[in-house]
Amino acid sequence: MKVLIATDKPFASEAVNSIRDIIENAGFELVLLEKYTEKKQLLDAVANVDAAIIRSDIFDKEVLDAAGNMKIVVRAGAGFDNIDLDAATANNICVMNTPGQNANAVAELAFGLAVYAVRNLYNGTSGTELYGKKLGIHAYGNVGRNVARIAKGFGMKIYAYDPFLSAEAVAKEGIIAVGSPEELYSACQVVSLHIPATAETKNSINYKLLSKMPKNALLINTARKEIINEPEIAKLMEDRKDFKYVTDILPGNHAEMSDKFAGRYFSTPKKMGAQTSEANVNAGIAAANQIVDFIKNGNERFRVNK
Repeated sequence: MKVLIATDKPFASEAVNSIRDIIENAGFELVLLEKYTEKKQLLDAVANVDAAIIRSDIFDKEVLDAAGNMKIVVRAGAGFDNIDLDAATANNICVMNTPGQNANAVAELAFGLAVYAVRNLYNGTSGTELYGKKLGIHAYGNVGRNVARIAKGFGMKIYAYDPFLSAEAVAKEGIIAVGSPEELYSACQVVSLHIPATAETKNSINYKLLSKMPKNALLINTARKEIINEPEIAKLMEDRKDFKYVTDILPGNHAEMSDKFAGRYFSTPKKMGAQTSEANVNAGIAAANQIVDFIKNGNERFRVNK
């Protein structure tokens, strides 16, 4: 039984060593493909393995069709839009993620970006505080809950919208639940995005929605690039000189945004949300344990495809 780690952006060596221990102690063989530069390298690597652990690597139909022996792919992280779920199902491949393992790392980054933004990107001018501000959490999952935990320490008033949770479930955690994105954005000066990229959410963060935010608004995106309507957020920032946007996903119009909105816009050069040694190790270990549990016991607890 062969388990492949296929990572364009490699795990930390500590994570690889921990994964190796789990895989080899289960009696399996570990195969490593790191920092590959061509898709052909990935296609060759998946051809003769039974399982794979990936990060943001693209497992499209071509890759999954080439994986003739593949039984399971685990994305070490929460999102899984880099995997063609329909193609996986067609090839009888189970797809899993590792929810919660990166949640604290992403939440801490969201607040690092928030403080950086309200202090005017540390440019020496007088900024504002987060204390007493209304924070809207768009999607109250693992990351959203960690954002709420940190926000309580900042003394913020916390709102959340999540169509998959009841208002009662959210309220039990001391959070004000709202019934729509429009209600969330209208109420909150700061909104933190944690929604996945789906057919329903792509381009949903648009001019109409963001224009509802109060004066001196701040939008924080540590979720996905595809959920932002990039031309419309640029238009909004032209129309509203009080609006700030900080993101962990480099926009396609980054050069334009940087030029036009200096002091009100910032993007990390690459996605940094899960880039901590702790999250790296946690997600890798979880992925390895899930593969072993699936192959030995048939456990499909974190399966995301049909």
